[in-house]
Amino acid sequence: MVSNSSFIINEAQIQGILSKQRPISALETRDILAKALGFKGLDLFDVAALMTVTDKELLEEIFHAAAEVKKEIYGKRLVIFAPLYISNFCNNECLYCAFRAKNKELQRRALTQPEIAAEVKCLIEQGQKRILLVAGESYTGEGLQYVFDAIDTVYSVKSEHGEIRRVNVNVAPLTLEEFKKLKDAAIGTYQLFQETYHRDTYKEMHVAGKKADYDWRLTAIDRAMEAGIDDIGIGILFGLADPRFDVLALLQHIAHLNDKFGIGPHTISIPRLEPALGSSLASAPPYLVSDDEFCKIIAILRLAIPYTGIILSTRETSDFRRRAFSLGISQISAGSRTNPGGYGDVEKNSSVASQFSLGDHRLLDEVVRDVVEFGFMPSFCTACYRSGRTGEEFMALAKSGKIKNVCTPNALVSFQEYLQYYASPKTLEAGEKLIARELSSLPENQKQLVEKLLAKVRGGEGDVCV
Repeated sequence: MVSNSSFIINEAQIQGILSKQRPISALETRDILAKALGFKGLDLFDVAALMTVTDKELLEEIFHAAAEVKKEIYGKRLVIFAPLYISNFCNNECLYCAFRAKNKELQRRALTQPEIAAEVKCLIEQGQKRILLVAGESYTGEGLQYVFDAIDTVYSVKSEHGEIRRVNVNVAPLTLEEFKKLKDAAIGTYQLFQETYHRDTYKEMHVAGKKADYDWRLTAIDRAMEAGIDDIGIGILFGLADPRFDVLALLQHIAHLNDKFGIGPHTISIPRLEPALGSSLASAPPYLVSDDEFCKIIAILRLAIPYTGIILSTRETSDFRRRAFSLGISQISAGSRTNPGGYGDVEKNSSVASQFSLGDHRLLDEVVRDVVEFGFMPSFCTACYRSGRTGEEFMALAKSGKIKNVCTPNALVSFQEYLQYYASPKTLEAGEKLIARELSSLPENQKQLVEKLLAKVRGGEGDVCV
């Protein structure tokens, strides 16, 4: 039975915690960090307390603790993906979004299946292995079948040595029966952002369309999980409401999912509001979150939910993304375009069809080299999702400390495949050095396993994994 939204988010509890919050001492900060380094997460009171910290030395301790938690659980790997926008038609009126129904400045487009295939081919030839399929919350006359057909199209495209091995999906909330059909479409993660959990703010920002129904959106993840989709992603759009409130509400949502289903989200996304065509609000966020404040939020989230993936998008600039790598981020988008047809028209100015402004315009190869130069391991792995290591099984591996035994080898091997077929000479050289360094640091039994897998890739075998 799908939960009533009032049992998911307790605004009174959050407001009560925030109203009583005071700046905490260095000793209190370090006590909370010691708790976090036990890898059991933090409660709402701990998180609210850490949000008050402003002392630079204590912030550095928070950042260091977050880096340690991420390293201990997932190692150095950073999973890479790209969004694929197939339509920017939408029936909703979200005041911050270029796709909103009444925006006359936006050029509308819904890709045909051959056009989707062409976009996928572009992504494959860059070296991408996983995508996030995104459609405005209105489809063509085919309805939801348009999305199902698009998923089939993505999986059908092959190009020389590559293919997309995992399709994650970001589409409007569905009914239980529709979610069952979406599961049957062989998706990876179903992703849906509440945007803001603050009910009054939500109402102000979403003035028309189905998305104006706060409760229907909030309970969508319950319906998805009841339909058997055990790999889900949730998120906040920072800038709409008090970030302290939304962080605590996000944690309440996660707690609800853990209590009801035994597992929380596989990922959370943390975009910040960026300028969008036809939206004055997007250029002047009601709650501007500074870079320094955002870094603190990222680190605290990593400490609070140690086993959950944290996604950072190309809304952020390359400089900020470099800064955030070590704060607990585990997935990044790269080479992104947020307009339908954007990969085939990469040289074309596409701002008149995009959902929002990008901060990082670099191509995938440049981002990959940047990740390597900062000492992280780019991962194009999709093995867990295709071998059934999702939901409870994935979390059991993560919480036992064994997930690194899977993630590290698969990151290395999938990165070798990228280097072999898609990397520029400069990225190839940097990547091979990184792989050699990482191999030398592995335990002997794991090193031998990875060397065998790498030999298969270098011999021309594709899709090699543990």
